[in-house]
Amino acid sequence: MPRHKQSRRATPGPSQPTISKFFLSSGSGQTAGTAPCQRADSLEPVKKKPRSHEGNPSKTITSSAGKTELKTEKQTISQQTLDKLREFNSESVGSECPCRPINMPECLAPWPGFKDGFVKSESATQDEDLPSSQAVEKAKFEKVSSSKPHNSLADPEAKPQNRRTKSIYTPLEEQYMEIKKQHKDAILCVECGYKYRFFGEDAEIAAQELNIYCHLDHNFMTASVPTHRLFVHVRRLVAKGYKVGVVKQMETAALKAVGENKSSLFSRRLTALYTKSTLIGEDVSPLINLEESLEAESNINDMPDSYLLCIFERKEMAKNKQPDSCVFGLVAVQPSTGEVIVDSFHDSKSRSQLETRILRLQPVEIILPSEISAPSENLIKSITASSVRNDDRTRIERVESQHFEYSNAFQQISEFYGHDEPGTEGSQRLHRILNLDKNIICSLAAVIRYLKEFNLEKILHNPSNFIQMTSKSEYIKLSGTTIKNLEVLQNQTDLKNKGSLIWVLDHTKTSFGRRKLRQWVTQPLVNPSDINDRLDAVSEILHSESNIFSEIRTCFSSLPDLERGLCSIYHKKCSPQEFFVIVSTLCSLGDHVEALIPAIKSQIKSTLLQKIFLEIPPMLSSTRTFAKVLNEDAAKKGNKMELFKDLTDFPVLKQRKLEIEQVISQIHGHLSEIRKTLRNPSVCYTLVFGQEFLIEVKNSVLSSVPSDWIKISSTKSVGRFHSPFIVENYRHLNQLREQLVLDCNTEWLHFLDKFGEHYHSISKAVNHLATADCLMSLAEVAKQGDYCRMGAADNIYKGRSTFMEELLETVDIIKSATARSLVILDELGRGTSTHDGIAIAYATLEYFIKDVTSLTLFVTHYPPLCELEKAYPAHVGNYHMAFFLEEGENPYNVSDSALHPEYITFLYQITKGVAGRSYGLNVAKLADLPEEVLKKAACKSKELEVLVEARRRKIKGFQKAWNIHCAAELAGWLKGTE
Repeated sequence: MPRHKQSRRATPGPSQPTISKFFLSSGSGQTAGTAPCQRADSLEPVKKKPRSHEGNPSKTITSSAGKTELKTEKQTISQQTLDKLREFNSESVGSECPCRPINMPECLAPWPGFKDGFVKSESATQDEDLPSSQAVEKAKFEKVSSSKPHNSLADPEAKPQNRRTKSIYTPLEEQYMEIKKQHKDAILCVECGYKYRFFGEDAEIAAQELNIYCHLDHNFMTASVPTHRLFVHVRRLVAKGYKVGVVKQMETAALKAVGENKSSLFSRRLTALYTKSTLIGEDVSPLINLEESLEAESNINDMPDSYLLCIFERKEMAKNKQPDSCVFGLVAVQPSTGEVIVDSFHDSKSRSQLETRILRLQPVEIILPSEISAPSENLIKSITASSVRNDDRTRIERVESQHFEYSNAFQQISEFYGHDEPGTEGSQRLHRILNLDKNIICSLAAVIRYLKEFNLEKILHNPSNFIQMTSKSEYIKLSGTTIKNLEVLQNQTDLKNKGSLIWVLDHTKTSFGRRKLRQWVTQPLVNPSDINDRLDAVSEILHSESNIFSEIRTCFSSLPDLERGLCSIYHKKCSPQEFFVIVSTLCSLGDHVEALIPAIKSQIKSTLLQKIFLEIPPMLSSTRTFAKVLNEDAAKKGNKMELFKDLTDFPVLKQRKLEIEQVISQIHGHLSEIRKTLRNPSVCYTLVFGQEFLIEVKNSVLSSVPSDWIKISSTKSVGRFHSPFIVENYRHLNQLREQLVLDCNTEWLHFLDKFGEHYHSISKAVNHLATADCLMSLAEVAKQGDYCRMGAADNIYKGRSTFMEELLETVDIIKSATARSLVILDELGRGTSTHDGIAIAYATLEYFIKDVTSLTLFVTHYPPLCELEKAYPAHVGNYHMAFFLEEGENPYNVSDSALHPEYITFLYQITKGVAGRSYGLNVAKLADLPEEVLKKAACKSKELEVLVEARRRKIKGFQKAWNIHCAAELAGWLKGTE
């Protein structure tokens, strides 16, 4: 803000005041008819000066020194000063202090809310009653002055304010606002030359999450990142749960110069959207060159499965159903790998089935209807809340419930699958989709609609690749409780991978092999023949002396993520570098395996391994054709203009390059005319700072340069020029070059389309490679011994104790167990009284024996449960863990003054029969319980043991007395009781 200049006179007399930006007089700070500008933070109200009369042209003022000074009441202002005032007024913002306009022929429009030459401060008007009209004007002024420029998108439909018949927004800001209206839920990165800019609230979020600088520019807060670091910042924002959009310039300077809108803003449009499950494209996984490919791949190799899960629920209307029970339809898509999983199921109020599927998939993004039941909402919130670690959040996308309605879903499905697609007939695909459960169709329609926003819906075109999640004929169904308690995917201590079952089994060398092993662990096989095939393959790898497996495993250690890369190519979102890395790797793999075919046929006996290795070369044969077309050096550099060796199949590129060569030839032909003009046969074109075809002329002979030549640059010794012919043809050459870039991009996409026709066969080959990697990993695990334990946990934040959690898990087991199930129950009944615990455990175990008849392992310390062996001798057997007990005196003899240790050695062998004692005091001794406590415990243990034994003898005596039939037996019984 400029300071107020002071105008001082040496002699008394009329003085022309200096007018500041805020129309204030110098010296005393006021003139007749004006008030001093009050600071916004001042606590004193602005006092209103009495208005002077028109008839008084001047006024005599006596200064403190006693001198008389003549003040002119009506001032005159020059035209230059008036123009300056207009400029200042147009630049002023709502927060600056308004003032009374000066009375002259041309004056500036007053500020809104201006009245009587001043505006009262807030403190001055708090206790006053304003007239209604003045109050309205004041309210309007306060609304304008207090509004923040960077929050101007609060109402995207509102038109820009027009204060001086000119928009307050710059053309770039208006362009951003138009794009933002269509993508309100995304953070937009707008390409502006060599950087990407964020605006408004997006800039504030980016500054906070990315730790970059944010400042006010015109009407919006703004922040920026360099173009070559875009992929880093997009990944960071996406990892924190945001949807990120990339807006790119769609015009170049040369092409715009010949267009109809030469002076307008560069056109921009949204070219890509990214979320956690849709992180595919050049913007987020660039490969600079082949040498850096492995380093770039390492950034994404460790990424977990990125499932997009869509959940649809419908309440069951049957009378015999429990309240809050629902039927669900799920569709899980992994766009980065092409995997699609569908499922439908019934679930109770506990939502145990839904929890099982979410825990198994561990989605990074979930699509939900806008309205969902409270139990489902609470379950999803609890799972997503517990999964947050390292700022890695599960993203929730809400979709209007009307998009899940079957009528709308049917229309969406019919439009998407009704048209013909290469490889499958449209009617067949539609028929296959409509055979799915209606709830799955509702979810699938929502997924199609969502993926269209990212241009990733192509992965859903082939329904034959859909996998049923709960296929009873192929896989064992593992509940969410089983996956969690057995720590299949993550441990229960810090919810990380280390210490889990997958961590123990994972010795894979590739990312796609790691994902395949995860599927195997969460979906164990059911078919005995399939299980035996895997076991035979692992056994052969483990005991084989052939070097085939070591050679193949060595190849696996240097592979990029072929599955993700292949899917990126299929979506046409890959760079030439990535395409070359993937295709060249697949081609060399096919050649390597093909060279091993004779040894594979003669040395490998496993049918599964032979099938895998013999089918890979034919499936990868098509990659050789595409690898031969590419220019290796251009592909490594990402140069699309020189990417293809032979342009016979690309006539558009061939014609465009021919036109460029003709223009260059004409420019070189013009050189002879230039030499004649300058009378210098040695003149040649020079290249300086990217400017081509420059004509250098020494300063001593500048007089020979024609007047119509255009000077481009100069130094102390030479000047550089373009002739009119070069100017015209050089402009045309740049236009052709930029058009060639656009043509190359178009042909590149067509080239990827052709490769996409072979996607499914190549994908099967990659799947075979993943299977081989998993089998070799399991062979490595077979060389070591590992153990696991079962445990119990509570769920306090859900209001469930350990006992309640165990009973809920038992209910799920009872509902889903069949005669072919393996049921493992550990210490059921703890957490309540002994009688209740024994009763629950006894009844549950008897139910599995009589009704379910499944293979059941029931671990307990309740002796009464052992009596079931007598009741069901053909179905029940008692076993205990064998141990070795050192012989000696009773260590807990209550007459001894000290406790003597008793040594037990566990043999870890299952032994027939019931254990005589539990030896809990020995465990307490090993835990270093205080000696006094142990002594008291030994006494109580002895007392309880004597009491229980006395009760047992009484019961046996009563049973014998009940069975007495004669006097002799009665006499014998009485004698025995003495």
